[in-house]
Amino acid sequence: MPKLNLPTMNRRAFVIGTAAVGSGLALGLDIPFGGPAAVRAADGSPEVNAWVVIQPDDTVVIRIARSEMGQGTLTGLAQLVAEELECDWSKVTTEFPSPGQNVARKRVWGDFSTGGSRGIRTSQDYVRKGGAAARVMLIEAAANEWKVPAAECIAANSVITHQPSGKTTTFGKVAEAAAKLTPPADVKLKDPKDWKLAGKGLKRLDTPDKVVGKTVYGIDVKLPGMLNAAIKDCPVTGGRLKSYDEAKIAGMKGVKKVVKVGDTAVAVVADTFWHAKTALDALPIVWDEGENAKVSSASIAKWLSEGLEGGQAYVGNSNGDVNTALAGAVKKVEAVYSYPYQNHAAMEPLNATALYTQDKCEVWCGTQNGEAAFAAVLEASELPADKCDVHKLMLGGGFGRRGQTDYVRQAVLIAKQMPGTPIKLLWTREEDMTHGRYHPITQCKMTAGFDADNNLTALHMRVSGQSIQFTLRPEGLINGMDPSTFQGLAPKGDATFGYSVPNLLIDHSMRNPHIIPGFWRGVNVNHNALYVESFMDEMAHAVSQDPLEFRRKLMKDHPKNLAVLEAVAEKIGWGKPAPQGVYRGLAQYMGFGSYVAAAAEISVTDGSKVKVLRIVAATDPGYAVNPAQIERQVAGSFVYGLTGLFYGGCTVKDGAIEQTNFDTYNSMRINEMPKVEAIVMPSGGFWGGVGEPTICVAAPAVLNAYFAATGKRIRSVPLRDQNITFA
Repeated sequence: MPKLNLPTMNRRAFVIGTAAVGSGLALGLDIPFGGPAAVRAADGSPEVNAWVVIQPDDTVVIRIARSEMGQGTLTGLAQLVAEELECDWSKVTTEFPSPGQNVARKRVWGDFSTGGSRGIRTSQDYVRKGGAAARVMLIEAAANEWKVPAAECIAANSVITHQPSGKTTTFGKVAEAAAKLTPPADVKLKDPKDWKLAGKGLKRLDTPDKVVGKTVYGIDVKLPGMLNAAIKDCPVTGGRLKSYDEAKIAGMKGVKKVVKVGDTAVAVVADTFWHAKTALDALPIVWDEGENAKVSSASIAKWLSEGLEGGQAYVGNSNGDVNTALAGAVKKVEAVYSYPYQNHAAMEPLNATALYTQDKCEVWCGTQNGEAAFAAVLEASELPADKCDVHKLMLGGGFGRRGQTDYVRQAVLIAKQMPGTPIKLLWTREEDMTHGRYHPITQCKMTAGFDADNNLTALHMRVSGQSIQFTLRPEGLINGMDPSTFQGLAPKGDATFGYSVPNLLIDHSMRNPHIIPGFWRGVNVNHNALYVESFMDEMAHAVSQDPLEFRRKLMKDHPKNLAVLEAVAEKIGWGKPAPQGVYRGLAQYMGFGSYVAAAAEISVTDGSKVKVLRIVAATDPGYAVNPAQIERQVAGSFVYGLTGLFYGGCTVKDGAIEQTNFDTYNSMRINEMPKVEAIVMPSGGFWGGVGEPTICVAAPAVLNAYFAATGKRIRSVPLRDQNITFA
């Protein structure tokens, strides 16, 4: 294997290297797969390599570096390793290595970040090589025992066979010897057409424990002598904690300590969470909310609106001469759209349990980025990397929010003030809702020009609003521009604009209110798709053309986009009369390396009560590791997308988010859910994401159907603000 040239990792270097808490590390390392000396798992079983532990009874433990939050990445990655390993799937189990172990072993497991639909697509190559390398080592160990050439041996279903003699042995019997071998310098991976486990809709490995309540989430952690903490941070971002009167709660039941947390928060530690919360609610707190307390939704909207008209803008995609083409257009169409803040609102509120002593700090939590959480522990504890670790647990929802580490840092800062005592910090629902990392707020102005034959000749799209990278990952900016703002609008890459327009200009007027934005599931493709696909519908109707035919003319150079669009159109029956009272809408997009489309059927009562009857959704992710899981992710993405369309949207008053719980930030119910028909159509040759892409086509497909039903064009969401509800 290539030699690693890694610097000695001290606390400061690691924290600086992981400053991009939402993105993980990108050091470009060659991933090693073990060494000549056997490494042992906790139960004493030998590691064949870092990815594969095999127990004497042939149980195969596959290490999963990415996080599992319900999206199915754990099972998909296990399938890829098992496929190359040629093991018995019925004996496969999994475990999470810790970020501390990863650093100690020179990042043998690579990137721990799980977001941007990257869990499988950016690690598939090296995890498959991990499985293949382990298979080669097991075969070599058996061949050495038999004193035969390894080339004469094959592995299948955890059994190694010497083909000429028919001798057999099992993985468990040769694992010890295999673990001591030098790993192969290079391994050949299977052609996906030869897959036997990958590519199949296997049942998820994590479901049985969840069904019987065996799964441990962060909120379930219990340690001997553990105390519980509740916290309140300044309700206005940028504000500070001014004072609190600890004496007022000194005699309250169960209270152990009141602690200041940084410059902005105060926490109460008690024997139970309820006692901690009750005391915290009774604690008199004075905040210095600062200038940001003057900000409201109206002031933000006004500021963003000003960005739509002229001024500096970052150009993300352009060709031709838009200004000249628009000036000479025979017909113009113009519209302004807007998209609000959205909250992640995971069912499990943020939490972390920390145990701090002067020479060690451990944290137990659900995280989408184990290495970023580890970096937060190092920074807050001020201990070196070899004295810290993070124990990753299943996530009760993430959707991008648990890629951040503010709650981990808080837990450590509290635990430092009570050394030797485990402290479980649990955010209340109100704290979770009002201190989120929200889907960025934007507005968009689109102007289109047509010639005398109603051909689209020019399109100018100006987005005004927040940049996630500016706030969370400033190092991700390119000459001040945030490339992620142009997801689905870019000229190339894994979120390419799916239409060819002779004269095109897509730019961004960056305006960053104090509300902290974040990577909300689907991220920028959500609002960008709503803008583009709704306006495509507007343009088609403005020139009296069928929305599908109008798109087709612009998609000749985008065959994969067109393929998914035509797939949903055909299955929904586009071009054929819909049932009485049923109306249809279309949308297509590219995001996270995948091509997606949706066709919706709805009915509308009294102009304001909408029943989403059916959605047909197509996804081309290149390769489909678990088609059944993809279908479930597609269906789940519409829960998220339709919830955002009908119920989502966070507003700002006196500088703070107004929605504090599910009574003011609703989620769609089962009876509101449409029938979802997923078409999984992998075309091969690339690896796209699954968990996030199809969210973005939910809203525009339904909005376009709503226009077909009512003749009214909706250009801002949520629909609750238009007095439009589920029927």
